[in-house]
Amino acid sequence: MTKKTNTLLQKATQKVNSHWQNVYFWGGVAALMIVITALAEMLITFLPGGNSSADTVIDWFKLLQENPFMGLRNLGLLNIMMTSLGIPLTFALFWVHRKHNLVLAPFALILAMIGTAIFYATNRAFPMLDLSTQYATASNASQKTILEAAGGAMLAVGQSHTPGTFLAFAFSEAAGILLALVMLQEKLFSKVAAFSGLIGYSCLLIFDVLSSFVPSTQNVILIVAIVGGLFNVAWYVQTGLRLFQLGKMN
Repeated sequence: MTKKTNTLLQKATQKVNSHWQNVYFWGGVAALMIVITALAEMLITFLPGGNSSADTVIDWFKLLQENPFMGLRNLGLLNIMMTSLGIPLTFALFWVHRKHNLVLAPFALILAMIGTAIFYATNRAFPMLDLSTQYATASNASQKTILEAAGGAMLAVGQSHTPGTFLAFAFSEAAGILLALVMLQEKLFSKVAAFSGLIGYSCLLIFDVLSSFVPSTQNVILIVAIVGGLFNVAWYVQTGLRLFQLGKMN
């Protein structure tokens, strides 16, 4: 093999390594952006109207008309952002473990992508905003009745943490549990990070099961959600920082 060929191979290898360093980097950025978005979600709760709730379709229309941002947020606007950020993060974690775990790592990626696709397909935040605008300008009672029925159908599919959205969250949380197990087995991430993800995603899966199918257990749901959320934030921070380190090593 000539010296020129060796030089070209070295340059090609360096270019490929640079691309995969970018995968790790943007995966780390996505993890930390998810943390920022989650913290923003918590802070919004303390803003005026942050705890506003809507029980009926008319209540949702009214909320979306009076405070569009809060209405969209309550219908999963920030979840859309976090789900989108989860794509580069999940792919980065899959790529980190691709040579070490040929079963769980790709399976976790597949589950995460299915969960993401279902979430996008079922989220009804912006269609509900459009229906609320139509409802406000409807000229007669029959039009309003039709729009109210359409809003009810939208909520049956897209209202967060209900049977309509259960599959989207369940697939994503199952993927998170598998990724945490992979991290624990392959030891490229710390045990603290792996256990944080395992506990966090398990609690969130339990939370979604209870909130979707046993909504009467309000006190238990709240505790499980808080525990899951805190451990998940810890997992995202540790995972993001470790991805930055791995990117520098490759």
